[in-house]
Formats: sequence, structure tokens, C-alpha cells
Amino acid sequence: MAMSFVNSILLRTNRCLTIAGVAVARFRVHRAGALRVSGVIVSVLTFMAAVMCVVGIVVLAGYDHTLEYKTELKYVLMCCQLIFVTGMVYKLVFDFNRIFRSKKLIKWILDIAMVVTLVPLLWRYPDNPWMPWLADVVYSGWFMYGVLLSYSVIVISYGMIRAIGKRTNPSLLLSGSFILIILVGSLLLLLPRCTYVPIGYSDALFVSTSAVCITGLTPVDIYSTFTPFGQLILLILVQIGCLGLMTFTSFFALFFSGDTSIYSQLMLKDIVYSRSMSALIPTLRYIFAFTVTVEAVGALLVYVSVSGTTGMTYVDELWFSVFHSVSAFSNAGFSVVTHGLSNPVFLYGNLSVYWITTFLVIAGAIGFPILVNFKDTLMRHISRFFRRVRHKPVGARIIHNYNMNTRVVLATFFLLFAAGGVLFFVLEYNNSLSGMSLAEKVTQAVFNSATPRSAGFSSVNPSGFLPSTLIVVMFLMWIGGGSQSTAGGIKVNTFAAICLNLRSIVTGRSSVTAFSRTISVGSIRRANAVVAISLLSYFFYATVLVIMEPELPTKDLLFEALSALFTVGSSLGVTSKLSPESEILLCTAMFLGRVGIISLLTGIARQKRNGGARFPNDVIIIS
Repeated sequence: MAMSFVNSILLRTNRCLTIAGVAVARFRVHRAGALRVSGVIVSVLTFMAAVMCVVGIVVLAGYDHTLEYKTELKYVLMCCQLIFVTGMVYKLVFDFNRIFRSKKLIKWILDIAMVVTLVPLLWRYPDNPWMPWLADVVYSGWFMYGVLLSYSVIVISYGMIRAIGKRTNPSLLLSGSFILIILVGSLLLLLPRCTYVPIGYSDALFVSTSAVCITGLTPVDIYSTFTPFGQLILLILVQIGCLGLMTFTSFFALFFSGDTSIYSQLMLKDIVYSRSMSALIPTLRYIFAFTVTVEAVGALLVYVSVSGTTGMTYVDELWFSVFHSVSAFSNAGFSVVTHGLSNPVFLYGNLSVYWITTFLVIAGAIGFPILVNFKDTLMRHISRFFRRVRHKPVGARIIHNYNMNTRVVLATFFLLFAAGGVLFFVLEYNNSLSGMSLAEKVTQAVFNSATPRSAGFSSVNPSGFLPSTLIVVMFLMWIGGGSQSTAGGIKVNTFAAICLNLRSIVTGRSSVTAFSRTISVGSIRRANAVVAISLLSYFFYATVLVIMEPELPTKDLLFEALSALFTVGSSLGVTSKLSPESEILLCTAMFLGRVGIISLLTGIARQKRNGGARFPNDVIIIS
């Protein structure tokens, strides 16, 4: 009897759902135009609510408010919350099939969490909750603001990626994204809760540019100027600058929603340098996974190294470890302790911090294409191993696991790294390294060979270096790290290409070769162009900076211009003495050094294809 009653209930429920589904489908067919318009309206309202939500949360966290103003802000956030839920319900009702196919599991979880945030609005906190800890989480402000912020970031990311489908040039899109985050970051750093004492806009703009362009130059002391909240904003800017705003937004849009236009994915493939569209998601996932893993391991190692040795509290040591790990991997060079890594606590008592930092700097500066090549090689070896264990054919052995780019970059990178360490050790042995033990001298030589490549950390004061040492350091600053890495400079790939081209010219070869491969003429031409534009740009910025700051030492200004243009972050101590006009000048230098002058020029200039006519060859006398 009971079973028949249950079956009848289920049958009626199924019948009602079927009738409702048919009614919705019929409504969609007859009102397709109206639904299309209403869908656009809902999407626009959701995007606007996401922007308003982010702004509201930032204002709520960045200012000291009266109770009345806080209530008004929370009311605005509640309206955004209701718009989000309304948009979710609308899409589930009228576009369920597409939403069900495209959404990822984690997006469904976030949608459910968004619905759960309505619980405090509908019911007051229970007197005897069934699970007290769960009730505390659901009714806490941190949960609601965290879900709202996460949902807003995904909505904004998805909206930005959808907007790419308007035939935007990738170089201009990348440059525009950096300008946008720099301006937003400068406004965030001006929030009252971000600083202990107010700073001028030129200083905020300079620090924001330095963070997003992962340079490390700063006219103010990070530790004494910025509060923990301001340091958190700075850390977020560094992380976004490390990977690029478009990489962040594309990751959130594709990984969480999984639904973008074909052109958007083609554009993103060019931005993140994926080999194909099918490899776009795996490439993004690998870049993020590697970044998070290395930074987490680095933070753990730093914390173990400094725990109980710095005189800081547990929370401060943990924050220092996380901030320092992200800053080192990103090659940003910021630090949240007094005097940074030149602090005597580290310089004369904790050498392990310098070795960990060196590892993180190299991991970030080697280049993501190299890391992807490592991953692909490892996966091939694992696949062959398991096929061999299962007695399946493994196929022909791949002779060249590492491509030419990987081999050239690794050989050049570590040759420069070793040469820089040896030269620093020899030149500074009785100068800045005097009074140190042999272990301390070796550590500082290795560390100061890695950091000029773009990291910007300083252990011993660069202003005390010998002139010969400064020349070596500036040469390493000019070269930088690998292409598509967090490092600056003209890049190791470029330096290797011009050296190989020089070898081919001297030996009379008709082509440029390396590791039994011929380097394309296009690569050689681009390398020569990068070197030429880097020298011309440095000449311009150095000359203008010297003219604008006649009171400051010329040597220090030349070093400062080089450090800014090639996003290194090292300084001889004149950054805080620069005028606002000079700060803005160096902001443009850091921006151009980060996005790449060649990439920006090719994005602006009108591209011309070779016509049908071919001009006769002629010779320019070069001797």
C-alpha cells in the first residue's frame, strides 16, 4: 500500500516535470526573440552587479565607515547578491541544456554557495543549530563576502573574455590589460586602510606600476608605509603582474565556465603561447598549478628557515614567508621586513633564505615554455613506463625530448649564472664580501648572480660595489631571464640568438645553427630588432632622466634607468629622491619593459604583407 502511494507520487511528480519542461520549451520557441533580448539584459545586469560588488567590498574593506554608511554598503551588496541569484535562476530555467553542458563542477559548487548566502537573509541564526560550526560559517560575513567576491571575479573574467571576440590585437589587448590593472592598483593603494600615513598619487602609481610590471623599485619603504591590507593588495598586484591579467581572466572564464567563442580561444592561445586550441586549457592549468605549487613549497621552506629566528610573531613569519615566496618567484623583489634581505638577521645568521630565494628566482625566470617542455617530457616517460608494464607497444623512442629553444635557453642561462657568480665572488671578495666566512661569500655570490636577472632583491648594498662589478651586474640586468617568464631584460633567448648569429658570421656559415637545428631567419631578425630597440630605449630614458635630475649622481641615474626599463628593481639609493615627473617617466619605462616594446609597436603599426613585386637585391657596406 505504501509502495503504491510512493509510486503514484513519483509518477505525478515526473508528469508535472514533463509538462513544465514542454511548456518551457514551447515558450522558448514562441518567444525566442524576447528571450534573446532578456538574456542579454540579464547578462549585462549581472556584469554590472559584479563590478559594483567588487567596488563595494573594496570600499568596505579600505575605509573606516560609520554604522549608517556600512549598512548602506551592505544593502548594495545584498542587491548584487539578489541579481546574481536571479540571473542563475533565469539561465537554469531558459537555457538549462547549454548551461549544464558548459559549466564545470567547481562553478556548480560556487552557484550553490551563492544560494546558501541567502540563508542569513531569510532566517535568523538558529537557537540550537544542528551543526554549530556549519551555522557559524554560513552566517559569517567572511563566507558571504568571499563567495560574492569569487563569483564577481568569475563573472567579470567571463565578460572580458567574451568581449575579446571583437577582433582585438593581442599585443594591444595585453598592453591595455596591464594599464588597467596599474591604474586600479594605484587607486587601491591610496585607500586609507592600505597605508599607515597617506602617500601621494605619484608614489602610489609608481609602486603599482612596479608591482604589476614585477620590477621592485619603490620610492617608499614597503614595511613602514603599507599596512597588512596594503601589503595584501601589493601581493595581488604582483601575482597578477607575474601571470598577466589576461591569463588570469582566461583561466577563470575557461576553467570555471568553459564556454567562450572560438575567436576568444584563438586570441588567448596567442597570449599564453599555447601550441594549439586543444592545449589551451591544459597549458593554463599547468601554468597555474606550477606557479601555485612552487610558491607554496617556497613559502613552506622560507617559513621553516626563518621560524623562531627573526623575533617576529607566528603570524608575521607566516605572512613574510608567503609574501617573500610570491615576490621571489615573480621576480618582483619586494619585501615586508625592514631593509629586506639585507637585514642583518638574514645576512649574518640565515644563509638558507638566500638559497631558497635563488631557487625561486630561477624557477620564475627560466620561462614557462621550458617548464611546459619539461612536463611534456615527463608525461611521455611516464606513459611509456606504464605501457611497458602493461606489455603494450611503446612505439619508437623519441630522440629529442627537449626542443631547441629549451636547450639553448638552459645552456645560456646557466652559463651566465655561473659566470656571474664567479665574477662577483672574485671582484667583491675583499670589498662588499669582506669580513664574511667562505660559506657566506659563496652564498652571496650565487645570490647576487641570480637577482640581477630581474629579481631586484639586495643583500649587500649595490652602492658599495666596485665599478667593474656594477658593469657585470648591469650586463646581467640587460640580458634578464628566459622568454615568457617573470624576468625582464632582452631575454636569454635573444642574447643566445645574436651570439649564434655572430658565430655564423665569423665562421662564414650561411645559416645560424644550434644543437643540429637551423634557427629561422625570422627569429634572428626579431632578436636583432629587440637588441637595437633596447639600446635606443635605454639611451632615451637614461638621457632624459639625467636631464630631469641634475642634482643626483649620474652613475646612480644610469643604473636606475636600466633597472626600470628592464624591470629589475635594483637601485643605488636614488628612487626615493626622484621627483614626481621622474617617477612617471620611470613608470612608462617599467611598463614598456614588461609588455615588450617590439610587441607594442607591432600591435600599433599597420601590418603590411609583401606584395607580388620583388625588388632587386643590393648591398649595404658593413665593416
